[in-house]
Amino acid sequence: MPVLSAEWHQELHEKDSRWIHPITGSPRRTTTIVRGQPVLRLCLGRIGLAIARRLAQDGAHVLVSSRKQANVDRTVSELQAESLSVSGLVCHVGKSEDRRRLVDMAVERYGGIDILVCNAAVNPFFGRMLDASEEVWDKYISACFNSLLCSRNGSIVIVSSVAGYMPFPSIGPYNVSKTALLGLTRNLAIELAPHIRVNCVAPGLIRTKFSAAVSPLTTNRVPLLLSPRLGDPSDCSGIVSFLCSAEADYITGETVAVAGGMLSHL
Repeated sequence: MPVLSAEWHQELHEKDSRWIHPITGSPRRTTTIVRGQPVLRLCLGRIGLAIARRLAQDGAHVLVSSRKQANVDRTVSELQAESLSVSGLVCHVGKSEDRRRLVDMAVERYGGIDILVCNAAVNPFFGRMLDASEEVWDKYISACFNSLLCSRNGSIVIVSSVAGYMPFPSIGPYNVSKTALLGLTRNLAIELAPHIRVNCVAPGLIRTKFSAAVSPLTTNRVPLLLSPRLGDPSDCSGIVSFLCSAEADYITGETVAVAGGMLSHL
């Protein structure tokens, strides 16, 4: 595990303070990434795309991945058209050889990885948890955990779900995998401290294809929202960018719920 020196942290803060907002011309001190900081972004969806865009807008070199070439090509093309520093590679995070190839590309192209954002997930198994096969369980655990094993960087952000706190009916293995990510965040934060921070984001009802697919299971949660609307992927991307930034340098082992108040509690 590489040791990030005090000089590295000082350089991070100095670079961050010198970055000028491209529109206002004033120093931008909130939720910024060091310009040129390499980011490995695992798995694409609407939330994944929003996170990749935000990190690139905040100055990072972003390497995105998906198990589908079409997803990678579409994302890279869209973000490069916005003059953002983004590249991509097909990667099935459940396969060790794919993960190694992705890390090798990041090291070769950018010299290393400073930030890992893990948004790996699978299509939900519908039915009683006790009816789920061993193959189903392996699929969830492989997708959610194995993608983290390649990381040796300064900041890790894991994307979980409010289902980890408040399970949705009929998708038990999905709920359990998301709960496990909450515990994984806390334990990784301990094991990788003090030089690598690990945090988690738990999105609530966000406008995505996944939330649309499970909407019959979540309609009873809408009255729990304190916000007058459903979430947008950009609501998650800003939080992720903050957790990766110098402003969050003293935050690790935490989970931030982006859920419109659904999980507001002491």
